[in-house]
Amino acid sequence: MKINLEKIKNEKPIKELLEFSIINIDKPTGPTSFDTDTVIKDLIGANKTSHFGTLDPMVTGVLPVALNRACRLMNYFIGHKKEYTGIMHIHEDISADKLKEQMNNFLGKITQLPPVKSRVKRQEREREIYSFEILEKHDKDILFKTEVEAGTYIRKLIHDLGEKINGAHMTELRRTKASIFQEKDSITIFQLKEAVEEYKKGNEKPIREILIPGEIISQILQVVQIKKEYSEVLYHGSHLFKEHLIENYNFKPEEKIAVFSDQKFIGVFKTIKNPKVIGLPEFVLQPIKSNNKIYK
Repeated sequence: MKINLEKIKNEKPIKELLEFSIINIDKPTGPTSFDTDTVIKDLIGANKTSHFGTLDPMVTGVLPVALNRACRLMNYFIGHKKEYTGIMHIHEDISADKLKEQMNNFLGKITQLPPVKSRVKRQEREREIYSFEILEKHDKDILFKTEVEAGTYIRKLIHDLGEKINGAHMTELRRTKASIFQEKDSITIFQLKEAVEEYKKGNEKPIREILIPGEIISQILQVVQIKKEYSEVLYHGSHLFKEHLIENYNFKPEEKIAVFSDQKFIGVFKTIKNPKVIGLPEFVLQPIKSNNKIYK
């Protein structure tokens, strides 16, 4: 059974929707990602907000921000591909063909050392560059587009390219895609503010159009459907057994699964490796700690 996000968005009570949703924000230049979290938290009146994938203050674009219980979903989204467009300035003019030749050398697996100002430990990390292309070239200014593995530093990518062509640095950067969240579906803080103001006046429609139900996890993880009579026991920490399922599924060891009862999200479970060791039957799914209760 396919999870109908539009049906959930339109029919779930607005207070429940606000407790378990994501907002695809178009972050402006200037504020940090954490500043953006705070602004949204105050506007919505949320207890907690959390963004999926940090953007530097001067970088704009797609910044998914989870509300309240949807913050628990963060780890399932942040490890996916990111897409950016930006402008780099090359220090010595070369032809587009020669530049593209050097850019192609960065496709595939590369090794990066995080910048000095980064929050992570400075040690070399392997990242993958899926695409790196020129969109436009105006003298020494290059409009580029790249799709990369999560955790790739684009400014460092441009710097490393510059070492091959007598210098280059990034002047602008915009994220156009983060996991399944895209630029075309993003909204500004100003648009969110207007929707909240309408909601306070009794008009739910604008805020409903903005909120992305947390059930969108169904587009990231495999979905399994359970029999409705088992919902309550699973909410309270029970393992999931074959008899709970509506139909048979093929699972991989240690696979994370999104469990639903019809259109209702129960939680994220994972398959137990070698379950017979702990005296359980051959097939069993274990609730990921604290996740099962938080979505109710």
